[in-house]
Amino acid sequence: MTADQTPLLSRNPADPDDIVTEVPAPGAFAAVESVQRARAAQPGWLLGGAAARSSALSAVATAVETAAGELAALAVREVGKPLAEARAEVARTAAIWRYYAQAPYEPVGAVHETAGGPGLLLTRRRPYGAAGLITPWNFPFAIPSWKAAPALATGNTVVLKPAPEATACAQRLVEIVRQAVPDGVFTLVPGGAPEGNAVLTAADVVSFTGSTAVGGAVARAATARGIPVQTETGGLNAAIVLPDADIERAAAHIAAAVAGYAGQKCTATSRVIAVGAALGPLREALAEALRALPVGDPADPVTVCGPLVSSRARDRFEAALGGVSVLAAGTAPEAPGWYAAPTVVEKVPTGHQLLTEEVFAPVAALLPADDLAHAVRISNAVPYGLVTSVHTAALEAALHGLDRLDTGMIRVNAPSTGVDFHLPFGGTKASGHGPREQGRAALDFYTSSRTYTLAP
Repeated sequence: MTADQTPLLSRNPADPDDIVTEVPAPGAFAAVESVQRARAAQPGWLLGGAAARSSALSAVATAVETAAGELAALAVREVGKPLAEARAEVARTAAIWRYYAQAPYEPVGAVHETAGGPGLLLTRRRPYGAAGLITPWNFPFAIPSWKAAPALATGNTVVLKPAPEATACAQRLVEIVRQAVPDGVFTLVPGGAPEGNAVLTAADVVSFTGSTAVGGAVARAATARGIPVQTETGGLNAAIVLPDADIERAAAHIAAAVAGYAGQKCTATSRVIAVGAALGPLREALAEALRALPVGDPADPVTVCGPLVSSRARDRFEAALGGVSVLAAGTAPEAPGWYAAPTVVEKVPTGHQLLTEEVFAPVAALLPADDLAHAVRISNAVPYGLVTSVHTAALEAALHGLDRLDTGMIRVNAPSTGVDFHLPFGGTKASGHGPREQGRAALDFYTSSRTYTLAP
């Protein structure tokens, strides 16, 4: 490390004295050079053919499966992810790479008849070049993978700029991928804002997941350059509970969606909307379910709610509890880590932070609604629109309300958390910008459509 390089420190959220990794930030010029090397490697990666790309992605999937225990332990240590969730994330990561390993064999275009006379019309999708991926810390293996795998499958090369808090996880993932792909095809750029901005100014296509403020800046900068961009920027997600719902089951789902991984998911439940007579029973059941959730050491297999990622995150959580009435709270362990007690509050005044901002912590507001239409209005009355969960025994009621919900995803009788990686993922309003991620939508995002006219 030279004197002018700022070190990146990644600490264990459960034991802040434990430094997981310390690496120098390479700086903006080095980040741009990484993109340039990736762009130079891209033609060879594409021309290597579908079989080579498919084989490489399959090899990554196998390697992730082989290293599953190690990777899960690293996620527990570096980002405080509870062990059960870390294991599930690693398994999903392998599945993502295996899913996209088949994509290189998919058709990349179509042949059309001309409007009149001889000749042919062709459409064909082609990769952009070097894809810049800027990823968060909360899913340190899955999110980089669900961005990188489709980018690579379609013939792009990748430059990954992870959040500093997940540097070690990104390093290990890149080691695995590099064993399967040629030099320059997959590059890691550790660092913070200078490196992220540099990748943004140099890449040919950009995918970002992170805060709303940064995501907006990314979208504006990429749009000004005229390059494709997608941003996923979080949510203020609601769970709507109707009187005919299985209240105990709904409460269990909601408690897990509020407190799982200490609420550090963009799909976490932040608002619980009880419709009519559901309020009383749900109020009691949710309080009981929340108190019963295991909070503690993320390395313990039974833990559901571990520490927050940083002291700043815990300060933000504590500040968000001002001016509200606490309905129920779990117990935060007396330990060195950045722990917070899972909490449900009520009597939240209009305009309160919990109703306008994503706190990214294990806290949710319980809100009453007169009927389903009122609940939908409450759900929609926030800047975000990522996911809503609806709990009811009446499918017709759910369907009546679903189309009025202004969110990109709706989950019926299921937690708001959870991702089906083979389907489009994304939201509306401040929850994102640009095309959807994951599934076949990702293959479209990382390629441009061209139309060819072939005259005789």
